[in-house]
Amino acid sequence: MKNMVLLGALLFSMNAFAAKTYQVTGPIVELSDSRIIVQKGNDRWEIERNPNTKVMGDLKVGQKVTVEYTMAADSVEIKSESKKK
Repeated sequence: MKNMVLLGALLFSMNAFAAKTYQVTGPIVELSDSRIIVQKGNDRWEIERNPNTKVMGDLKVGQKVTVEYTMAADSVEIKSESKKK
């Protein structure tokens, strides 16, 4: 019983920190060790890369790729509300 409670708490903790995953597909237009830029229609999607980024194959400019990524807030600043007249 004690193990079940610990397992439940662990699963709850993992879900609380799981970030929603998004994806973008298109050709690589720029590439470096720290970022990958993908063209999707008229928009350029700049996505950060880090040592933990999993890459299957050799990335090259011009290749069509699908990039999975997450978004998380680094900071939030509260702005004062404008006064209504």
